[in-house]
Amino acid sequence: MDRFDLAVATSADFLRSAWEELREVRFEVGAMPPASDDEGIPRWTVLTDQKRIILYRLPIERLSHLHRNDDLHRRMMIESCVFRAAAEYLGRDPWDLGPERFRYF
Repeated sequence: MDRFDLAVATSADFLRSAWEELREVRFEVGAMPPASDDEGIPRWTVLTDQKRIILYRLPIERLSHLHRNDDLHRRMMIESCVFRAAAEYLGRDPWDLGPERFRYF
């Protein structure tokens, strides 16, 4: 398993353990979305009726603007996308999903 897949899997596991509504949701990795939309190239697709969230590797890896391009910041960007996609699935704010996870002080 590469770093991208590992970051998606560990974030998804955390979210599933914290949110019962996500326990049956499949988090998948795709290379590219089938098409762009009004906002550009999607980073993920939420399919609520199918209980699926698909995260797109290439747009997340290549189109994300990192202020520091290192392993930690790349992982944080991937985790951020997983949290934002799950928040969209749940109809919640991403910060509601794991506020304790982001407190490092």
